[in-house]
Amino acid sequence: EVEFVESGGGLVQAGASLRLSCRTSDFTFNRYTVAWYREDDGLHRDMVACIEGKGDNITYAQSVEGRFTISRENTENTVYLQMNSLSPEDTGTYYCGAPYSEDSGCYYAMAFGVDYWGVGTLVTVSS
Repeated sequence: EVEFVESGGGLVQAGASLRLSCRTSDFTFNRYTVAWYREDDGLHRDMVACIEGKGDNITYAQSVEGRFTISRENTENTVYLQMNSLSPEDTGTYYCGAPYSEDSGCYYAMAFGVDYWGVGTLVTVSS
């Protein structure tokens, strides 16, 4: 089973930046779509960014477009989420994950979620 570990969360003020990391030890990592999700206090989890295996297809939620950047370093089995101009609305627990099938892309991740999840990292943005 694929396991992910997120890191990089913390407490910041509005306007600050954070860089989240999502790392896995799975050696086939570079074949899989990886997505970041934000879970709010109501336990509602929405996809904020997604990147497919080769990095040639990237999708962002409208709420983060232009502020967040997702990237991947397949040699390090890591996907990053650079978050700039943070606002209190960005507060939540951020999870990364991947679909079961390496053939599932960002459309699948947005529509159905993912099958493998990390444990999450908390981001708190104060006003």
